[in-house]
Amino acid sequence: MYTPTETKLCLDVMLGGIVSPLRMIGYDTAYALDRDIEADDAIIELADRENRLLLTRDGEVATRAEPSRLLTETDPQEQLRELSDGGFELALTDPSRCSHCNGGLRRIIDGPGPKKGPDPEAEPVWQCRDCGQFYWIGSHWTHLDERLEEL
Repeated sequence: MYTPTETKLCLDVMLGGIVSPLRMIGYDTAYALDRDIEADDAIIELADRENRLLLTRDGEVATRAEPSRLLTETDPQEQLRELSDGGFELALTDPSRCSHCNGGLRRIIDGPGPKKGPDPEAEPVWQCRDCGQFYWIGSHWTHLDERLEEL
């Protein structure tokens, strides 16, 4: 079983549609294009250097990278289904990773919250330690939860 707390991921350029969902679930997810990397060798090196499981749609890359998982589907929902069927834990818990930059989140207990969003004293709000983005349980969260239930 692959879990968010124990599995660090590296996604190649063909898997951009599942970067945000995996981060929202809590996976530490490096995305090649976020790092301005497109070349296969550089993606493999990144995964190896950072001890990440490489997820790819490229069969040749999958055979060269260790460890790796080859995904065959093109649709992001079906890619998530492949991961679920392959033993990946795909369930939402409290937000822990920034879906934009992959940074860790911290819960806002007191102090200023988002300019447009809930008051942290009224409902839980988290902020990315790296980029400052705010998060709360809203429609994006609910929509992903529904997608995950369909798996």
